[in-house]
Amino acid sequence: MKSKTLKSDFVLIFVATIWGLAFVAQRLGMEHIGPFTFNGLRFVLGGLSLLPVIYFTRNSKSRKDNSGLVKSGSISGIVLFAAISFQQVGLVYTTAGKAGFITGLYVVFVPILLFLIKLGRTNIATWIGAVLASVGMYLLSVTRDMTMNRGDLLVLLSGICFAFHLIIIGKLTNRFNTVWLSLVQCIVCSILSLLAAALFETFIIEDILKVSIPIIYGGVFSVGIAYSLQIYGQKNSHASHAAIIFSLEAVVAAIGGWIILNEVLSGRGIFGCALMLAGMLISQLFTKRDFNDSIE
Repeated sequence: MKSKTLKSDFVLIFVATIWGLAFVAQRLGMEHIGPFTFNGLRFVLGGLSLLPVIYFTRNSKSRKDNSGLVKSGSISGIVLFAAISFQQVGLVYTTAGKAGFITGLYVVFVPILLFLIKLGRTNIATWIGAVLASVGMYLLSVTRDMTMNRGDLLVLLSGICFAFHLIIIGKLTNRFNTVWLSLVQCIVCSILSLLAAALFETFIIEDILKVSIPIIYGGVFSVGIAYSLQIYGQKNSHASHAAIIFSLEAVVAAIGGWIILNEVLSGRGIFGCALMLAGMLISQLFTKRDFNDSIE
């Protein structure tokens, strides 16, 4: 059993690494195309990459009734579209490293939102985590003249949307096949993103080809491969343990931004990131069980 748990831990660390580097890919994609174009193509590839998973699991004994899947998947897809749109547009104005840490605040937002909408309870660890994360956010994003980068603000809104999305998914995973649910989400996100791209951006094939590698990474690796590995890895890993491992995503995003994009954080920013990570870990360690009980 321990060997299976250890193997799952390595798989989940790999998943967190893929997701962390996805911030770098998303940032690189903004050099030649618009955020909606990038997201639209990314989720088209992500949806296509899920088709083999659906094919090879078509005879699974754990089939679920998928009636209502399109409606529920569309709702979660719209929320996910809002989350990824805020994040991607925000990356135009901020760094991959900062975006990784700010997005990770959804871990703190979830139990607080559940408490506010009366679907869950909070404890002292939640509020300690929230305070630490808030102070860290201030040090990372708010300048000495009390202004906040528009990119950081957009990514913060993205984190709130991701928290709502996680709550919705928690309600739906017990009702539907998770891979099919993910496919519907990908379709909704790709359609809405491409419609927004048609309205607000210019679609140029040459520019898209220039960022083909970031798009492929963001779609196939971040959505398709990482999603499949997450399902495999979490079979032998407790939810709270997996969540702690996924916190590495923010650290990987910062390291990837530093090595690949030459992004540099000030000492004040690094201290802010450390406080945010501490807040996320405290929130996960002591409130994950309450969260699971609330959404099931």
